[in-house]
Amino acid sequence: MSSTLRIVLALAIVGTIAACARKVEEEVVYIDEPVSVEPVYTGKYK
Repeated sequence: MSSTLRIVLALAIVGTIAACARKVEEEVVYIDEPVSVEPVYTGKYK
């Protein structure tokens, strides 16, 4: 077997193993921001 073929075969095996590896799930934390109160209309000059 030529060395080039061995390198290609080794890279294919490593790529297959990497593709089938278990993925690590990231934990996502959502932080609720406080709801601001909408300003009340009090008239034109108040």
